Amino acid sequence: MTLIAQKEAQAFVATGAKEFRYNSNIRLTPGAKDIFTEAGVKLVFDAAAAPCVAAAASGDDNALWTSPKAEQLRKEICEIGKRMWLREYCDGNGGNISCRLGPDRFICTPTGVSKGFMTPEMLCMVDIDGNQLAGTWKRTSEFKSHAAIYRATPDAIAVCHAHPCYAGAFAIKGLTPPPRLIPELEVFVGTIEFTPYKTPGTPEMAEEIFQRAPLHQSIIMGNHGVITWGKTVEDAYFKMEITDAYCRTIIHAQSLPGGQAISGEGMKDLLKLKSGLDLPDDRYDLKPAELAEVDPWAEVCGQHGCSSPVTPWNPQSYEQAAPAELEPLVQKLTEEILKNLNK
Repeated sequence: MTLIAQKEAQAFVATGAKEFRYNSNIRLTPGAKDIFTEAGVKLVFDAAAAPCVAAAASGDDNALWTSPKAEQLRKEICEIGKRMWLREYCDGNGGNISCRLGPDRFICTPTGVSKGFMTPEMLCMVDIDGNQLAGTWKRTSEFKSHAAIYRATPDAIAVCHAHPCYAGAFAIKGLTPPPRLIPELEVFVGTIEFTPYKTPGTPEMAEEIFQRAPLHQSIIMGNHGVITWGKTVEDAYFKMEITDAYCRTIIHAQSLPGGQAISGEGMKDLLKLKSGLDLPDDRYDLKPAELAEVDPWAEVCGQHGCSSPVTPWNPQSYEQAAPAELEPLVQKLTEEILKNLNK
């Protein structure tokens, strides 16, 4: 049981939040209720919510949390959360978003909330270790994975994690989407990395992310989802959108005959363009021949049970084989139909 007295109420009011959420494990003294009422803080009892009493923040933290910059970022995160939900990247309360607010201060989404229905008051402020410094809703349980990216990559300003279906299909098959198929991915995302499954939110998962983040802005998490980072909240989300669209295109393309890829020289041109945008990539030092060393279609189909090196279903081979294979069946069905008609 947690008791909220006048001192704790005053510390909460100082954060600038206008809603205090509590459940049956939190008791408010009459004096605390008076302070909340005088400050215009709305008291909300919600047994199903995951409330959190923010620690008494320092004066600097209070100023940062209530700053125009923080207010704008909270609105941006809610907007991106809605876009993720509308594209069906987040089922239930899945997914999470965070953004740097200061050198060791981050805004992140709460746990247990649909990303399509967040409001700025629901968001939290934490330090790099995940200690919550502001906000009344408990922070996401997966912030460790976000922190791993921020620790490994000073350029990372925002992180987005979700469960998009098409990239998720690669995640549960243990596959990495091959490169050299669409320019937008090569320039704005780069090589999509893959990590083996680790329990979400654990230090082990964070370690996998930490090792890969500096050179990869999109990482498929085995049997889990995708995590991306960017230089703004929207940029991190764009990486997610491009990743899933790429995976979707590959899945659809496997049902078509033929297959082509961007040449090694073409890849070198794209990487030159990318380097001018100051984006990370693990292939800048490779020569054209090395960039084109692997056939992307053989990588997707040839090693994972497809009926041919290019596509899992080849209409041309089907048309050639169909008459001989189907003739006995057609004859049998015809005889059965005629027999029934003569009855």
